[in-house]
Amino acid sequence: MAAVWLPVTDMSRAVAFYGETLGLDVTEHDGDWSEVDANGLRIGLNSSESPAGDGGAAVAFQPDGDIEGEVERLKGAGVEFPTDISDHPWGRIVTFKDPDGNDLQLYSPPNQG
Repeated sequence: MAAVWLPVTDMSRAVAFYGETLGLDVTEHDGDWSEVDANGLRIGLNSSESPAGDGGAAVAFQPDGDIEGEVERLKGAGVEFPTDISDHPWGRIVTFKDPDGNDLQLYSPPNQG
């Protein structure tokens, strides 16, 4: 996979969310297009007049530490989690949305915090 593109309505807000709140490296930034590096996966933020956050693809991030600690850190930054962390044979996930309603997840493989 080369990149994932997400529509955003406010580029500055999106760059702040992905760069500052999620802690990803912003590698490009302008009014119509920005990119962040999510551990080697390029996420393109594409300026859009209307949000498209109505389901569809989800981008999953694997936190550096334990998933509980990352949820608490993000809650402290104002991110809302509609559900608790769920446990599955293939790992643990918890879902949330970016400011434009794009679906995101935190993912932790089995046997990792």
